[in-house]
Amino acid sequence: MTRKREGADVVWEALLAEGVDVVFGHPGGAVLPIYDAMTKYPVRHVLARHEQGAAHMADGYARATGRVGVAMATSGPGALNLVTGLATAMMDSIPLVAITGQVPTSLLGTDAFQETDVVGVTLPITKHNFLVTDVHELPWVLRAAFKIARSGRPGPVLVDICKDVQTDITDRPLPDPAEIHIPGLERQPSVDVEAVHAAADLINRASRPLIIAGHGVLMAHAERELQALAEKGSIPVTTTLLGIGSIPETHPLSLGMSGMHGEAASNFALQECDVLIAIGMRFDDRVTGKLEEFAPKAKIVHFELDPSEVGKNIEPTVAVVGDAKEALQHLLPLIKERHHPEWLRRLQEWKAESQARDAVNLETEDLIPPQVMRELWYVTGGQALVASDVGQHQMWEAQYYMHQRPNQLFTSGGLGTMGYGLPAAIGAQVGRPEEKVWAVVGDGGFQMTLQELGTVAQENVPVKIAIIRNGYLGMVRQWQQLFYERRYAATPILSPDLVKLAEAYGIPARRVTKRSELHQALKEAHDADTPYLLDLEVVEEFNVYPMVAPGERVDNMLRRPLVPGEDGLTPAW
Repeated sequence: MTRKREGADVVWEALLAEGVDVVFGHPGGAVLPIYDAMTKYPVRHVLARHEQGAAHMADGYARATGRVGVAMATSGPGALNLVTGLATAMMDSIPLVAITGQVPTSLLGTDAFQETDVVGVTLPITKHNFLVTDVHELPWVLRAAFKIARSGRPGPVLVDICKDVQTDITDRPLPDPAEIHIPGLERQPSVDVEAVHAAADLINRASRPLIIAGHGVLMAHAERELQALAEKGSIPVTTTLLGIGSIPETHPLSLGMSGMHGEAASNFALQECDVLIAIGMRFDDRVTGKLEEFAPKAKIVHFELDPSEVGKNIEPTVAVVGDAKEALQHLLPLIKERHHPEWLRRLQEWKAESQARDAVNLETEDLIPPQVMRELWYVTGGQALVASDVGQHQMWEAQYYMHQRPNQLFTSGGLGTMGYGLPAAIGAQVGRPEEKVWAVVGDGGFQMTLQELGTVAQENVPVKIAIIRNGYLGMVRQWQQLFYERRYAATPILSPDLVKLAEAYGIPARRVTKRSELHQALKEAHDADTPYLLDLEVVEEFNVYPMVAPGERVDNMLRRPLVPGEDGLTPAW
């Protein structure tokens, strides 16, 4: 018989059994028994300064390690502060378990101090959630939470535990995960071989094929199969924002990212291809532009794990439901070795024309954001892990860092969460201490979670922070410039002295205002064994191009002029 122990002990036993070695959290009254029991178990706790930060740290940890991230908070405001992080993880299919305290069972429904129906609040933004009112259910619930979080299409799971359950006694053992059967979560059915043959037939007959690779490729660890398919069939590859890294961006068949701020050649290719092979992506509006005019010449093959995504936005010609790696392994032997010289020549022409407009070619001593991102790529050898916040800097990172391996970029894709970058970088660095991790953030998003510098300092997390400071909420300002006649309502933003702020936390810092200072500053930060903050004072009104305006076709782009300033929008250097 299993020994008797308190519910709080069951929590830590379950975490250890699941291989958890670090928890990101913030204590409070309704979760104190769990925190008190923590001292008996070999699990590292990282104290976030705000529960939203804890959720993003767990998210960054999960993306960097491939394991389930764990966040912990108290009841009421503590649990509610996790909401943005849970929604971020849900939209991007990140495996995360959030453990929250709740008022005692006797006080449920009485509007007790710090009581909130967190299960009701988080129902739409979690894969599943539990309210535990009986200690004997706790061992099963905790094991089930991890199984649900990582099974099939991953996602966040919340476990809300009443305070008396944490101190009640149980002798129930932790069940074996194999004994936990949850309808709808059992192993996905095998890939339909007939559908794979139909897909192969379309691909083999294509003259202008194109692959668009999404986050599902990385989650299935199908990068090798993807590259083999591209090379065998001579098929160019574009990616979604979260699919970046599924093929090296220096590969001759790589077209980079597509969509609203994607590469022009990628967007032109989407509209001109005759067979579009979509793998592990959901045809998000930021990729498709005007949906009814997306890929008008193409027959579409959709490889997708989640059946609910098939036909939701785009009706495919052929759908292959199942794990991407398994599906591509079935597909590869059926693909003929092909060459498409005319198609590839056309793509090269588009790429060359885009290169002529590239901002990295601008000759100026001013600090230009694309040049910052390209220089960061040079200094890091293209090998750093980068956690990006949301906004202009996010797009510049995606366009100019040139990711060489899987899971290098961690960013909030579906929800677009400002404030994500710094805490996610902390989580990634804690999970991958052997890696160099950079947080690339804007001065707007950074100020939403800058309190996590306290976590950086207390935990001595050697993350590097590059703040692309332009004095605006940059992406919103860009829309105001282009579509609202430069009425910059509520977008100018004042920052504190960021160097002094970092120094107040004991973090080395440096301000950069000129291009000639950039390389040395980046190298100094990258080579440091400690955390390091760079305040990069970039040109204020500098836009992200290309840009697909809302409601436009994906190939109808606003583009950087060949001569700076000729459109009357960009500064004339």
